[in-house]
Amino acid sequence: MKIAAAQTIPKDGNIDSNLLDHKRLAELAADNGVQLVVFPEMSLTGYLMELANENSFTENDTRLEILQQISSKRNIIIIAGAPVKIECKLYIGSFILFPDRSISIYTKQFLHTGEEKFFSPSFDYNPVIELEGERITLAICADITNPIHPANAHKNKSTLYIPSIFYTPNGIAEAYEQLSTYSKSYSMNVLMANYGGESNGLPSAGKSVFWDTTGKMITAIEGTGEGLILLSKEKENWTGRTIMTSIH
Repeated sequence: MKIAAAQTIPKDGNIDSNLLDHKRLAELAADNGVQLVVFPEMSLTGYLMELANENSFTENDTRLEILQQISSKRNIIIIAGAPVKIECKLYIGSFILFPDRSISIYTKQFLHTGEEKFFSPSFDYNPVIELEGERITLAICADITNPIHPANAHKNKSTLYIPSIFYTPNGIAEAYEQLSTYSKSYSMNVLMANYGGESNGLPSAGKSVFWDTTGKMITAIEGTGEGLILLSKEKENWTGRTIMTSIH
């Protein structure tokens, strides 16, 4: 089994360019045999709260077709972040594109302070992904700050916890501490994807990372920049490496 996290640098509001970046990195992941690749929070738009409504995606947005084609042709699950409008409400979401052309949506459950002015939280869209014996639960950014979220993932018998985040240098140490603790406490592998550069005038810490079920860090991107974390599992053992496509 092979999975990956893409550390990207979205161009704020430039969805066409961001889609091409997703396409390029998803194809690079597929070239390395990856079966699932995850992108950061709102990776398709950048972290734009005030402009999220006008940049929002719909449930079956045709702009996702460029990624859906890669998913189908290369047999890879692609998880991409965007504001998503469902029944007149705006959520921070992750689109899950499957090779059979089906689409699922995860929505952020616990909002960061200030996000409630623009977005609604929701527990209604919380799919579990099954892949080669792994049960995968997604999270988006502030979800990881509420211990209820990983506890619920554990109750659902999840073996792999995948947060898509946008964390600044000021917050990344705390995120690392929380996620490594969750991995050990709940015996869940944890794969985290962060931005590799600034968005909406805020710096990103980068440092996308993977921990195994013992809380051991297997591999991480050292800082910012664009690249992939590639993870391989043989039996129960994980190994990892990184590919940097640009230094920031």
